[in-house]
This record gives sequence, C-alpha cells and structure tokens, in this order.
Amino acid sequence: MAAALTSRQAEELKRAVYEYLVSNSCPDAAAAFMREAYLDDDVDESAANGSAANGTARTSHILEKKWTSIVRLQRKNMDLENQLAQLKEELAAGPIRANGKSSADMLPRGPERHSLEGHKLPITAVAFHPLHTVVVSASEDATIKLWDFESGDFEQTLKGHTKAVTDIAFDAKGTLLASCSADLTIKLWDVTNNYKNTKTLFGHDHSVSCVVFLPNQQLASASRDKTIKLWDLTNGYCTKTLTGHDEWVRHIAVTEDGKFLASCSNDQSARLWDLTTGESKIEFRGHEHVIECVQFVPVAAYPMVRELLDSTAPTGTAASKARDTTMPGQFLVTGSRDKEIKLWDCQTGQCLYTFRGHDNWVRSLVFHPSGKYLLSASDDKTVRCWDLKSGRCAKTIEAHGHFVTAIAWSNVSPVIATGSVENTVKVWECK
Repeated sequence: MAAALTSRQAEELKRAVYEYLVSNSCPDAAAAFMREAYLDDDVDESAANGSAANGTARTSHILEKKWTSIVRLQRKNMDLENQLAQLKEELAAGPIRANGKSSADMLPRGPERHSLEGHKLPITAVAFHPLHTVVVSASEDATIKLWDFESGDFEQTLKGHTKAVTDIAFDAKGTLLASCSADLTIKLWDVTNNYKNTKTLFGHDHSVSCVVFLPNQQLASASRDKTIKLWDLTNGYCTKTLTGHDEWVRHIAVTEDGKFLASCSNDQSARLWDLTTGESKIEFRGHEHVIECVQFVPVAAYPMVRELLDSTAPTGTAASKARDTTMPGQFLVTGSRDKEIKLWDCQTGQCLYTFRGHDNWVRSLVFHPSGKYLLSASDDKTVRCWDLKSGRCAKTIEAHGHFVTAIAWSNVSPVIATGSVENTVKVWECK
C-alpha cells in the first residue's frame, strides 16, 4: 500500500507525537518512541528547551490543533448535511423561497453573474441543457460553444457548420443537441459521446433558421426556403414538408403534447399546424412587420391569461370561451419587428392582447416556469418581464450594450441566459 504521507510529513508527525508525549509528562513513552521511530537524539534536547532545532517548534502542539480542527470540521459537515436534508424536503414539498420570495416571483436581476466571451461574431441563439449546468451558444462565426453557467468556465467548441449557426435545441432528455445553419444543413450532436456530430440532415434549399424536437424521435425545422420540414431522427430522412408561408419562416414552436406546431414568417403572419395531418389550421395576422419569434403559452400560464382576459374581453366572447380549457395549444404569443408582442387565441385567430413597451425589434420570447411572466429580448438592448395577469411590464433589465438577440431559461437553476450582437452571452441570476 502506498504511503499516505511524504517523508517530510512523516518526519514532522513523528516529532509531533514525541513532543506531545514530552509535554504531557510521559518521559518513558517518549524515550521509547524516539528509539523506535529512529528520531535524532537532538529532538529530546530541543523538545526540552523549546528550541526550533530540527523543526520541533514548528510541530509544537500540532496534534492538539489537528484534533480540534477535525472536531470542528465534523460538526460543520453535520450541519451541512442537515441543511441539505432540509432543502431536499423543501424542494419536494413545494417552491423554494429566496429572500422572502416564492420561486414563482423570482425574476432576473443585475448585474449579470457571468459575461461569457469567446465568439468572434454575434450570438444567434442560447439554450440550457435540461439536466446539467451547461449553457450552449450559437453564433454567426459558424461555431457552437459550451459553458458551465455556475462557474462561468468555457468547456468546448463544436465545429462542423461552414456558415452562421442560426439556432440550437436540446431534446427533452438532454442526450441530443440539434443545430441548424445558413449552410442549409441541420446537425445532430451526441451529448453522451462528448458532443460528437452523428448526423447531418440535408433537404432545405436555403438557410435553416430554427429547429425544435418533437416526440417519437422527430425534429422540425424552419427555413428561408418558406417551408417547415419534419425529420425522422432514426434515419435522418425528411418525412413531411409543410408549405403555406409566402416568405422566410423565421421561427417555430411546438405544444407541450407535441400535437401542434406554430410558425412565424417574414410575410408578417403566424400559422398553427396540425402535426398529425400537416395541415395549416389557422393564420394569425395583425403585426405590421416581420414576425421574429413565436411561443405557445404553457398550461401553467392559463390562469394568468384568464385574469388578463377578464379585464379586457367581454364575457361570452370567443376569447373568453377559449380560455375555459386547460388543453395545450390554446394560446400563443408572437414578437415582431413592429416592436410589439401579441397574444393570440388559437381557436379563432383573434388577437387577444398586445404588449407594448419595447423601442425596437422583439427578437426572442420565453415564459417564466411558473407561468406568471413572459420575458422578451429586444434590439433596444433590454430584457423585459411582462406580468401576464395585468399585461404590464413588471421589470426592465438593461442587458447588453447592443441588440439582444436571444434569451433562454434554465430548468436546473433559477438563471436566464441572453445573447447579443456584441458577441457575448450573459448569465443572470433570478432573485
């Protein structure tokens, strides 16, 4: 068995034991130990005189000090274990509270925890791993970078695309990362195999602008070729092409149950698609410029949407009838270059509410996990937090020194990430 101590450490330990025996009036034991431990004869003299010869002064009372340190560390360890057990109980019982706030009320607060720099061109998308403390960024520099958002450390760069990487997305289990690019391709990266590129999907005729995972090993993609394609990930083949938009399809989103897909386009419209049939169910029109982003309202946000509609829509209207259900896909939101965010009824195509406050293009949208807030990123350099009950802006963060192009919320920790034209990713704590 390998020695646990170096020769120097072993020598100092022997001297400490000898000094302890001498100082506690055990001369016979000390003499016997000195002989059996092969200590120098001058140790006895130095211990008796309290001199620093041969390092004895350095080891004076070291055993007592180490003993009290161990006891103190054991007590601290027990306290930490108790705190951990208590936190686990609180987590299992309900929302964690921080600074007197429920997790449902925690919003991002400046200054940023980390500013992640390394990309050479603007950030186009950010995404959090669903299980690990990893945030991924895509850039116009044709690379994807991985970061540990807890420490702020850079982990690795994924290379393979030959032009700007326009979007990234993890699957629900966090085993696959999908990316799409202006090079007309979609790439799949195996997270469990050090993010190895395992498949490249070809089929779009122009830049691919967005990717989202669907249930049953499927992927959906949107493109500047005006189409949306559905892919079978087991073989990499395109199984269906959805057509209907007249211009570049900018962004797509899927319902929580994977039955419906929403898309938005340069043609200033959004569409709802039935993924079973591939049919366009309804078209949403009302924006006066390109629609940059679209998201389905999660079921958790329905109670807040109901309160908002109670104050804006007459009882008995189509809008109020639509809000009585808890099925996914009843509402969606869109963000546009007309600086507005609109809330839509997916049954009628009616615009239910318009969120106004941004001074430039709205680039990206994400919902608070509690469903109480909608967060938006804009070219006005801010992130805004919208209270869904009142429809008013609850908080504004001056996030970057240039256009804010992307925003994402972590499922692992109460943090968000934002990306900007200034080539940086910022991580913000929610408190």
